[in-house]
Amino acid sequence: MVYVNLVGHNFEYEVYELIKVFYFGEKIIFIDNMDDYKEGILIISRLDDINGETKSSTRVYDNGNLIYEGSAGNIEKIRVDKADIKKKIRIGIKQSIYEALNSLAKVKAPWGILTGIRPIKIVHNLFDEGINEKNIMDILTREYKLFSQKAQLILDIAKEQRQYLCPLDENRFSLYLSIPFCPTRCLYCSFPSLSIGRYGPLVEDYVDKLIYELNKVGELMANKIISTVYIGGGTPSSIPVYQLDRIIQAIYKNFHRDDIEEITVEAGRPDTIDAKLLNMLKENRIDRISINPQTMNDNTLKLIGRQHSSQDTINTYYEAREIGFDTINMDLIVGLPSEGVKEIKTTLKKLEDLDPENLTVHTLSVKRGSKFIHTMDRYQVGDQKIIENMLDETRIFTEKMELKPYYLYRQKQIMGNFENTGYAKKGKECIYNIKMMEEKETVLGLGMGAVSKVFFPKEDRIERVPNVKSLMEYLERVEEMVERKAKIITLTL
Repeated sequence: MVYVNLVGHNFEYEVYELIKVFYFGEKIIFIDNMDDYKEGILIISRLDDINGETKSSTRVYDNGNLIYEGSAGNIEKIRVDKADIKKKIRIGIKQSIYEALNSLAKVKAPWGILTGIRPIKIVHNLFDEGINEKNIMDILTREYKLFSQKAQLILDIAKEQRQYLCPLDENRFSLYLSIPFCPTRCLYCSFPSLSIGRYGPLVEDYVDKLIYELNKVGELMANKIISTVYIGGGTPSSIPVYQLDRIIQAIYKNFHRDDIEEITVEAGRPDTIDAKLLNMLKENRIDRISINPQTMNDNTLKLIGRQHSSQDTINTYYEAREIGFDTINMDLIVGLPSEGVKEIKTTLKKLEDLDPENLTVHTLSVKRGSKFIHTMDRYQVGDQKIIENMLDETRIFTEKMELKPYYLYRQKQIMGNFENTGYAKKGKECIYNIKMMEEKETVLGLGMGAVSKVFFPKEDRIERVPNVKSLMEYLERVEEMVERKAKIITLTL
C-alpha cells in the first residue's frame, strides 16, 4: 500500500502515473487527512513559493519513519518543449518525486518521468523549435530524466521519421479500417474483438456498414490527399476472403490505388491465412502484410489461446513469399507467461531464416480488458531484469538482421516499464505506423471501435472522434459515426 499526500497542487493523475512506475501492482491511495495514514509507504509532494521561486519538494516515510527528503531547483528555470508555467510546474513536481523514488525503489525507470504513450513527439517538438541534437539530448536526460540509451533511441527514431512527416500538410490524411473479428481471443488481448464463430452471421452486415461509412468518408475527403491505408483488427483475415475483397475494392472505388502511398493488411494469425487469401491480396496490389506469431514456442502459443503452431507460421510466411510479397511484418511479444531469455532466443533463431522486412517487438502490457489481468497469479511472468535481458536479445538480433528502429510507443501497465519498438530494413518502414503514432497527420478511423484523429497543424493539436465499441451499436448508428467525422472535418475545409 502506498499513500500519497499532495500539498499546494492537485496534479493527482500525473503523480499517480509516475509512482505506479516504481510500485507496479501496488494500491496507491491519495489522502488529504494525515490521520488516514496508518502504515506502509507515505509520499508527501509539496509545491511552495520560496523567496519568489517556485519549488517542489518530496518526503517519503516508511511506517512513519522519514527515509527521504529532497527538493528540486527553481521550477521556472526548467527548459522543455512548449513550456508554459503549468507544464513546468508539472514537470518540476515529477522531477522531485522521481529523484526520491529512484533513490529508494528497487526497480529502474529508464524512461525517467515520462509516462505517456508517445515520447518521440517531444523530440519532434524540439526539432520544430530549432533545438540542435546536443541540446535535445541534454533536455531528455536532464529535465525528463531519461537514461541516455532511451534518449538516444528516440532521437535517432525521430530523425528517421521526419522524412515521412515533414513538411506538415493539413490536406493529407490516412485511413484505418477496423475488422473486429478473431478466431479466438488471446489471453493478453484488450482490443474490441469478436469471436468469428459466434458473430460470423453478422460479418456481411458489418462489411455493408463499413463500406457505407467508407463511401461517405470518400465524399467528405474528395478534395484531400490520401496518404496511407491500414486494415487492422481483430484479425482481418478471419472474415471470408470475398468480404475482405469487397472492402479493398470499396477503398479503390473512393480513392485511386495509384494515389495511395502504402496499404497494409494485418493478415495476422497464420491459422487464418491461406493461398486464396494471399492471392487476393496480391492481385489487389497490397504493399505490406503482417503475419504475427507473437512467439515461436508452441507451449506458449497454446497457453495464450492460439490455434496454430510455430511451423504453421513458417509455412504461411514462405507461402506469402512465393506469391510475391516483399514486405512482411512479424509481431513478437516479450514477457509472455512462462517465457524468459531461453524462449526469446528460440523465437529469434526461427525468425532468422525468415528474414522479415519489419519486426515489431512488443513488451507485454497487462490491460484491464484482457483475460490475463484476472488470471496473472496462475502464470510465471518475468521480472524487470528478465524482460530487460529479453529485450537486449531482440536488439542484438535486429542489429544482426540490419533492422533499424523506426517507431516506438509505450503503454500503460507495460511490464518492466519498457516500450514497444518497430524495426525495419532500410526503405521498408511502415509509413502509416509513423503517421499514426506521432499524430502529425489526420487519420480517419472507420468501423467498430476505430478512433479518428483530425490534425490541426497550425495549432499542433488533434481532435479525437471515436466510433462506438459495440458491434450492435455500430450497425445501428453508422450514420451517426459519419456525422461525427463530418462535423470535425468541415472545420479543416
